[in-house]
Amino acid sequence: MDELLKHFPDLNTLQIGQFEQLEALYGEWNTQINVISRKDMEQFYERHLLHSLGISKVIQFKDGSTVLDVGTGGGFPGIPLAILFPNTQFNLIDSIGKKIKVVNAVQQALGLTNVVAHQLRAEDFTKKVDFVVSRAVTKMETFVPWVKSNLKSKHQHSIKNGILYLKGGDLTEELQPFPKAVCYELKDYFGAAFFETKKVVYLTFLNFPVVLFKFIE
Repeated sequence: MDELLKHFPDLNTLQIGQFEQLEALYGEWNTQINVISRKDMEQFYERHLLHSLGISKVIQFKDGSTVLDVGTGGGFPGIPLAILFPNTQFNLIDSIGKKIKVVNAVQQALGLTNVVAHQLRAEDFTKKVDFVVSRAVTKMETFVPWVKSNLKSKHQHSIKNGILYLKGGDLTEELQPFPKAVCYELKDYFGAAFFETKKVVYLTFLNFPVVLFKFIE
């Protein structure tokens, strides 16, 4: 928890309390439904909370914006981001019902009013959102067709609406079909060895042409 507060010193009392509850909540649910490996539970704040919150180093979601978390599993990165951005609406989806059961239980225990969880395949989610987030669900080439049509065309952030994907390792080959993808190295923000190869991959499909107006006298 100290490491979390070091990197996010502006958390309010409610947010700190919610983050403090997470380890115990997931520890309890993990004895019933395995959503986090035992090894990762030992480093919960680093490998799940900080990793998820790495997206906030790329963008600060505005109040009223909407985010889709695809393949959320037990709620990552969606739940930590929902705590950090309480005025942003998060839709968390996963095709496995027991994982959504955990997400709903955690959401209710924390009193998060900005989270809605659905047992859905990505292809079946029809709403439009500002951003899609995910954590290494599949290769980008497979992922993009699932969610490309879910992005709103009108953007309100410092970067255009798109995908923010937590990935690790050498992505040179995987990202070849996406030359405009931008990789943000999490080691630039977090010092732990775990983040040495971790990245946030940002990809947008929105192009706004410049329109030139010619005035006729």
